Amino acid sequence: MNTTITRFGRRLRLGVIGGGPGSFIGPVHRAAARLEDHYEIVAGVLSSNAERSRRYGRDIGLVEDRAYGSAAGMFAAEAKRGDGIDAVAIMTPNDSHCALSHAALDAGLDIICDKPLATNLKDAIALARRVKGAGLVFCQTFNYTGFPMVRQARAMVRDGDIGEIRMVQVEYVQGHAATIMDGERGDPPKDWHFRPEMVGPSLILGDIGSHAHHMATFVTGQPFGKLMADVGAVVPGRKADDNAAILFRLENGAPGTMWVTQAGAGAVHGLKFRVFGATGGLEWHQEEPNQLRHSRLGAPALTFERHGPGLKPEALRAGRVGIGHPEGYQEAFAVLYADAAEAIVARRLGINRDHLTLDMPTVEDGVRTMKFIEAALESSGKGGWADCRIEI
Repeated sequence: MNTTITRFGRRLRLGVIGGGPGSFIGPVHRAAARLEDHYEIVAGVLSSNAERSRRYGRDIGLVEDRAYGSAAGMFAAEAKRGDGIDAVAIMTPNDSHCALSHAALDAGLDIICDKPLATNLKDAIALARRVKGAGLVFCQTFNYTGFPMVRQARAMVRDGDIGEIRMVQVEYVQGHAATIMDGERGDPPKDWHFRPEMVGPSLILGDIGSHAHHMATFVTGQPFGKLMADVGAVVPGRKADDNAAILFRLENGAPGTMWVTQAGAGAVHGLKFRVFGATGGLEWHQEEPNQLRHSRLGAPALTFERHGPGLKPEALRAGRVGIGHPEGYQEAFAVLYADAAEAIVARRLGINRDHLTLDMPTVEDGVRTMKFIEAALESSGKGGWADCRIEI
């Protein structure tokens, strides 16, 4: 249920940075923000080119004087308005996430930011400490954790429904980069994803390895303790990483495996996990997101259906459409925006959050992912196990 207007008296005013024409993720963020009416998008910076930014802003319905040419201009102008923005959503190339988040903190704004948090661990830690010191809301959009059946799996593990975690397998297999792409040609490449200074030290780990890592830790409730990785490119002539195979141990010692690639010829999306405990297991596939399979020791397997019987409150809250109607990527993204709205309103009103929103990914999740990336590259480069533990 949307309680933002009833409790806060109005929708949250949101500014957006990035996601102009040609962007895949920009329209997804904007639709997620609007889906449940928690936010109105009132200001934005849609391009690093000031003229294009203003034009694109008008194209998405912003009034002319709130379609800004730069993030600094938006923060300064909105701070002077009586109806200025309450929060900012950042969906720019990876290398600007950290600096824009710092600027938003300077402006006293709550933040919703695409992953990864930064392009290196040092910057990620510094940002996390600033967020904690400011007491502001920071939602990192690991959006697959918004699926109702993923929330169900996390709650089942937390409640001991499959016993102590003993094994984990997670994979994310895409195929869109099975051949050399036009965007990776040139010097520098036309597509920023193939430019290390913008994407970070590893394309595959930052782009989808981050999602696989977070999914494993989110469902199990266990951070990685250590890992051993083989990271590189399998497509001849490619300079960017497109494949990673990783062995890992959770903090409790349970072993796990991860395989992520964007070069699986003919593959579509392929995010899935299997988690086994002492008394049962859980299996979920993102391409069939409305079911969760529960294997049980000495008993028949069960299949939980979204909005069906036997679900935990966390899964029921994350559902958006009645049973029988499929939900997918866009609704899952909207769950995180709803979680963030709940947190922002609670902070502003000085009240406790609904406990069902506490599964929202935060800046700390972003730091742990950056540590995972650093450790995977260390292991792949030197050989052997690398430590994933980190104190934030």
